Amino acid sequence: MAKITKTLETLMRQALDGDKCAYADLLRETAHFLRPFLKQKLSSKHDVEDLLQEILLSIHKARHTYNDLRPYKPWAYAIAKFRLLDYLRTRYADHLRFAIEVSEVENTLHEDVTEPRISYESINGEIFKLPEKQALILQMMHQEGYTAKEVAEKISMTETAVKVAAHRAYKTLKRHLEE
Repeated sequence: MAKITKTLETLMRQALDGDKCAYADLLRETAHFLRPFLKQKLSSKHDVEDLLQEILLSIHKARHTYNDLRPYKPWAYAIAKFRLLDYLRTRYADHLRFAIEVSEVENTLHEDVTEPRISYESINGEIFKLPEKQALILQMMHQEGYTAKEVAEKISMTETAVKVAAHRAYKTLKRHLEE
């Protein structure tokens, strides 16, 4: 690792001194270590390559700011990070510009989807067509708010029997309401 860093620093010094071959090697090596970094952050290979070219261009424009007493990779990564943030900021800004406001969607809905379509009151008549014990259980659980355990204690049944009776009542109600 130290050898690669030293090589990159040496290549950068040579490039700053006007060595075009060293500069081409430096950009090739920079692309080699930045590509995996960008692949972790972006999902599209096309986006990775586009952004990599923008980063290399930014490195080219900022090469005069490189301090040859410091390592090359952190300097290049800093530029890459800022270009990535700029890229993501503009990309998400585009998505937000075309986003639909929730209030617009609410206005297009014909009914409130958060309200249940069937309430206890709307099926009250159907409940009283059930056997007496099932009707009593549903009334106590859904209208009066008792738990299955509390209903069982009040009508002298086991909690399991109350749950079974409630389940059978639900099935019967469902069948009647579907008809």
